[in-house]
Amino acid sequence: MPTYVKGDELPTGVAMRDAREQLFDAAERVLLRDGPEALTSRAVTTEAGCAKGVLHKHFTDFDGFLAELVLDRIRRLDDQAQVLRNAVGQGIVVDNLTTMLTDLFGSVAVAIVSLTISRDGLRARLREAVPTGVPILTDAGRIILDYLTAEQELGRIRADADLNSLGLTLIGSAHLLFADRTGVRPTTDEVRAFVASVV
Repeated sequence: MPTYVKGDELPTGVAMRDAREQLFDAAERVLLRDGPEALTSRAVTTEAGCAKGVLHKHFTDFDGFLAELVLDRIRRLDDQAQVLRNAVGQGIVVDNLTTMLTDLFGSVAVAIVSLTISRDGLRARLREAVPTGVPILTDAGRIILDYLTAEQELGRIRADADLNSLGLTLIGSAHLLFADRTGVRPTTDEVRAFVASVV
């Protein structure tokens, strides 16, 4: 079997196992390390260690690839949604929300939002699947609203609380806390203090 040295171009005949997932993971690494402006098809395939043609074999074009990447990462929110559903009625509401928001924005979510905002073609593709709002933020907002509703029904959140406003404030403000990809990340205590001030 031939050995591959990063920077070499693999022949298109070399098979990749789970090529889509490898390309998605490579794109995520480039996005987190170098930012949205560095995310090109060449950067992704170089990071994945494959020929450029591999990406175009699985996706119609680069914006199509990026749209599938975003939708795949949105689907991964299901795990966080389940954790939050399991937390209903358990522990402290502020702590549960702090954990969810820290996990959400500790992932690729912030970079995905920046990527989506920076590429018109990608936004147009995503509108078919996510007609309103900002992908990932909108989906995370729904998860939080479901959680807040369940906790309100148990009496752990004030009965007169405007849950839509609470949810939007939590998602929007938490995104701003984590938005500087190159800066110092907020601590758990800082996130918790913010959540406590809202809830």
